[in-house]
Amino acid sequence: MPKRKKARKPSLRGRDFLSMLDFTGSEIWDVFRTAKSVKDHPERFRTRLRSKHLAMMFEKPSLRTRVSFEVGMRELGGDALYLAPSDINLGKRESVYDVAKNLERMVHGIMIRTFDHDICVDLAKFASIPVVNGLTDLEHPCQVLSDLFTIWETKRDVRSVKICFVGDGNNVAHSLLLGAARLGLRLMIASPRAYQPKASVVNSAFEEGGRSGAALEVTEDVERAVRDADFVYTDVWTSMGQEGEAEQRRNAFRPYQVNSALFSLAKPDACFMHCLPAHRGEEVTDDVIDSPNSIVFRQAENRLHVQKAVLTVVMR
Repeated sequence: MPKRKKARKPSLRGRDFLSMLDFTGSEIWDVFRTAKSVKDHPERFRTRLRSKHLAMMFEKPSLRTRVSFEVGMRELGGDALYLAPSDINLGKRESVYDVAKNLERMVHGIMIRTFDHDICVDLAKFASIPVVNGLTDLEHPCQVLSDLFTIWETKRDVRSVKICFVGDGNNVAHSLLLGAARLGLRLMIASPRAYQPKASVVNSAFEEGGRSGAALEVTEDVERAVRDADFVYTDVWTSMGQEGEAEQRRNAFRPYQVNSALFSLAKPDACFMHCLPAHRGEEVTDDVIDSPNSIVFRQAENRLHVQKAVLTVVMR
């Protein structure tokens, strides 16, 4: 009898990446494997996106997002165009619909870094080309995809490790919850009650985690969350747009500072993670972020490799 052909996996080409839930667990693993190839053998990908153009729309400033996407496109043989807030002024100078319809005729993909997640969703709805979420107030999927890749690269058997996120239940915490839920990981988030992740995101993560076997918990008990963790992750207490709350947040989060005393509760070989930029002396002390256990700069580097993988699979 003739051999039956293997069923081909559905392609990610043309797909948007706005949320960790936009890719299935198996698709995330495929992106990780592509990212590993990109990182280990960059020469194989030098013409993968030749003659392709990525529009990069920034309503929020960034070091790592701009550099990693811009360098990434060039290393893939394509080009990236930086669009500052004053170039577009979304929803004021020009509607999201009009911007989407213009860009889809001129470029092959869009990366947007903005405040309102609905702008990102609308842009993807109206544009016929892939849209990648570089950050919104709700989610930061490219960051977390890179973080989970870094965890996999470090420990391989990611289902056996305990990940702990300490601090504000912000966009990074949201994407970590959803990403851990997709992959069936163990994640604890420790935040003051008033600053825990949005209930809608927590509910979605718990629902997905029930299918994947993830072990997820949100708690106020920071010491219990950090105890025996393999990875301890934190982020700034005050994000862009929240500057007016800075003093109030410093008071609320002071017990959640990742210092040597708190970090000592984790496993002896635990890794410290931070998406950067860090406010040293606030959410983390120098002796932790500069310690041999810190992998923050490897995290930052992996933004380049993982985003190249994402661009490769959605734009080619």
